[in-house]
Order: sequence, then structure tokens, then C-alpha cells
Amino acid sequence: MTTAPATTPQAAMRLRELVFGAACAAAVRAAARLGVADALGDTPTPVTDLAAELGTEPRQLRRLMRALTCYGIFEELDGDRFTHTDMSRLLREDAPNSLRYISLWCTEPWTWEAWPKLDEAVRSGRNVFPELFGKEFFDYLHSDAGESARVFDKAMTTSSRQSAADFAAYLDLTGIDSVVDIGGGQGHVLASLLEKHPALHGTLLDLPKVVAGADARLREGGAFADRARLVPGDCREAIPVVADLYIIKNILEWDDASTRRTLANVVAAARPGARVVVVENLVDDSPSMRFTTAMDLMLMLNVGGAKHSEASMVRLMTEAGLEVREVRAVNPYLHAFEAVVRG
Repeated sequence: MTTAPATTPQAAMRLRELVFGAACAAAVRAAARLGVADALGDTPTPVTDLAAELGTEPRQLRRLMRALTCYGIFEELDGDRFTHTDMSRLLREDAPNSLRYISLWCTEPWTWEAWPKLDEAVRSGRNVFPELFGKEFFDYLHSDAGESARVFDKAMTTSSRQSAADFAAYLDLTGIDSVVDIGGGQGHVLASLLEKHPALHGTLLDLPKVVAGADARLREGGAFADRARLVPGDCREAIPVVADLYIIKNILEWDDASTRRTLANVVAAARPGARVVVVENLVDDSPSMRFTTAMDLMLMLNVGGAKHSEASMVRLMTEAGLEVREVRAVNPYLHAFEAVVRG
């Protein structure tokens, strides 16, 4: 007869906290929707004054704020007053690196219906979204969930702008005259690179409706229009661009077959020796693993995609005909795979 080893009170307490994780996410969403961080100024504020500013019931607002302080989001002081912390300031819409729309996007109404189906996705190997909503994720988003689609667009725009600056600072363009950003969205990365390197020429390749809304600096009449080219297309079908450098950032999250097609199209289009930089969130060997593995699970649920480990990304790139020479951190949650097209 064996007996189970005794658990520690700390382990039990931590597991209790984790299973109530939805309460924390809901509290962050509530604060973002109410505009608490925007209403709270730079000086400690009584909860009654804050409630009057927001049009909420003071007692209930205090309960929300008290819960958030447990996670370092706001700080409670004597006299029933609250003040900002580094994290709470990120919920302000005017913060330079605001996470307000990311916080809203990750807690949109559909997420609360999808997460309880995670065991089904693990069991079946299929995304659960069509069974829940009758259509694939992006079809649902743009036809049935207009407000959620707007939140998604704002979240992706703010996230892209922030990471574009980090990537532009990371990237060494010595010997590079031309670059193409594949699936580059509105072109924030490309615009950042053209701004930093006045002699550089660049191409943005993305779906027609995406390219149509490109960064104004890249479009006709924009600051970089004479050095920028906008090409509508699907990188999984073809990449009709020859360049010194190919950038593929945060789009290789589909099934492996789609990723293979995109990488093969790069190799087919590029000259031997052309440089290829793939930028991804990794689910291993990263200080942001809690965040990236959570995104990985969400991709499993909504589109059947996946985030990569370093090994899986290197394997797919190598199979496509790329020689991966180095993997480096761009920031705490992004890694760059530096490669060249084999001759």
C-alpha cells in the first residue's frame, strides 16, 4: 500500500489562485472597459472620487480595485485611495506601450465560450471554433462580431507598432539594399526600417484588403512612397518579389503545410544567398513562456494553429531549403531566426 506524498499549503494556495485565473482576466477586462487607468491621474485618488469620475458604484469599484492590487495592477494606500503601478499604466490608452486593446482582445466574449472546450481540442486535434459558432474564426469575426473585429484590429496595430520599433533596432542591414516584409500587415516594420535607413528600398506583401490599409507613410504621397512598393498577394500561393532580405514576422502560426508552402515560396523567389529572417514567439526557452504558451493554446482553439518551439521552426526552415545560422532574442517575447537561401 502506498500513500500519496503530502502537499504543501503553498502548493494548494497557488493552485486555488490559478483555477480562479478567469477572475483576474475578467477584472483586467472590466478595468479596461471602464477606463479606470485613464481616469486615475498621477496622484493617489479616493475610490469615491474615482467612482464619481467613472459613473460606477463606489463599493463595487473598490472590490474590483482590491482584486487587481493583488496582482500588482494598481496600489491601495491608506484612506481608501488608489494609485498607479507600472502595470496599471499599461492599461491607459495613451500609454506609449499600451496593452489596453491586447487586454480586451484576449478576453473578448468568444474566448469565454472557447476556453471550456480546450479538452475537446486536445482530444480531437481540431479547432473547436466552427462547432461553437458555425463558421471559421475570421469569417465569424468579420461577419458576426464587428466590435470584436475592431478590438482585434486595434490590438494588432498597437502590438505591431511596438514590436516594429524593437525589430528595427535589432536588425543589422549592412549590405542590404532591398527588403520585403511578407504578410507584414499595415507595414509598421517596413516603415520603421525605411525611416532608419534612408537608402533602403522595401516591399510590403499582404492580402489585397490589408495592403489597401497600409501605413500612410508607404502609400502614394507618403514620406517613404518613393522607396516603398505595395504588392497584394497571398504568401502561401506565391511571393513575386526579389530582394536582398525577406522578413516573415509572426505569421507562421498556421498548420505546418501552410508554413511549408510559404517558406518554399520564399526559396523559389529569392536568389541563392539571400537573407531570410523569421520572427516568432517561442513556446520554449523564453522568459515569456506563460504568455506564449497561452497564445499557443488559444490558436489551438480558434484557428487550429500553433506557436513554434525553436526546434520545430528550425526544422521547417531547413526542410524548405534555408540554412539557419543563428537564433537571437529581439525582445523578451520575440526571437529572430537568421537564415540564408542555400545555393
